[in-house]
Amino acid sequence: MRSAVSAKYGLLGIWCIAFLASCASSPPRHTDNICDIFDEKNGWYKDAARATKRWNIPIAVNMSFMYQESRFRSKAKPGRTRILWVIPGPRKSNAYGYAQAKTDTWKRYKREAGSWGADRDDFDDAIDFIAWYNRLSANELKINPNDAKSLYLAYHEGRGGFRRRSYAKKRWLIKTADQVAARARRYQRQLSTCEKRLHHSWWPF
Repeated sequence: MRSAVSAKYGLLGIWCIAFLASCASSPPRHTDNICDIFDEKNGWYKDAARATKRWNIPIAVNMSFMYQESRFRSKAKPGRTRILWVIPGPRKSNAYGYAQAKTDTWKRYKREAGSWGADRDDFDDAIDFIAWYNRLSANELKINPNDAKSLYLAYHEGRGGFRRRSYAKKRWLIKTADQVAARARRYQRQLSTCEKRLHHSWWPF
């Protein structure tokens, strides 16, 4: 009898842990308001603020990138190609996680940023990665850290591609970069109304 009860509560404990884990990694319910995101996701503001403090790229810019890349889905992957328009083929790249970071770029980040245990499906690591990449682009390409449009073009095309203006004939990409910039501006306006409260809640970080 005792073993049956123990097994019952053991299974219940496993279910609770799995449920809490799924809640922690699920996307925010209201992604159009950065204050709502940080209120819902315990710890995300602290992580985003740390990344900004470390790399000096605005929170609103980094968060707008993450929205565009994954809609805040921790295990996001690129879509698959299609063989004969029907059969699922290989994925378009090995990008993965919140930041849609490619494997080689992630390895470079871990090496250069000293983040050896970083995982692409952990929010704190992914937001730090985005801020790190944007800092490199800002330094190498002389882009203003508030210029989300140019930073996103460099993020999507790579810094070499940005220098070659490989985006110039990709009207869809320029439109997407405009949308990222618009979201960054909106996030910044929203953040100005709640950051004092959020900052106070997590100080010191």
